[in-house]
Amino acid sequence: MGILGIGVDVVYLPRVAALIRRRTSAKLACRILSEHELPVWHAIPLADEARRLRYLAVRWGVKEAAYKAIFPHARPTWKEFTLQSLSNDGLRKPLLEYHPSRPNVSSWGFHISVSHDGDYVFATVLVET
Repeated sequence: MGILGIGVDVVYLPRVAALIRRRTSAKLACRILSEHELPVWHAIPLADEARRLRYLAVRWGVKEAAYKAIFPHARPTWKEFTLQSLSNDGLRKPLLEYHPSRPNVSSWGFHISVSHDGDYVFATVLVET
């Protein structure tokens, strides 16, 4: 297997918070979350604004990094990616799934790393062919 690409992204949480203030968190969530991620986000209590913000920011960063890793071989939309967090038992690493609307895309392997530090989320995605 070879490397198709590597993508990185840094998300500044206050920037995402500003987007939410302008457009509401529900609009941003509906725009960037897949059909599998949206119910998880809705299950986070409204009172836990920091967790809801971080959930959106992490997915934003990972999906941006994934786009950078596979462009120009594919031009995915936000909703074609689904990020599954660590398993509850801690035995599975975060997993990025790609469900392209055009099935002619080869199956690629996605390896991701996400780090949180203060107001920043760092995401790296490596794509194997």
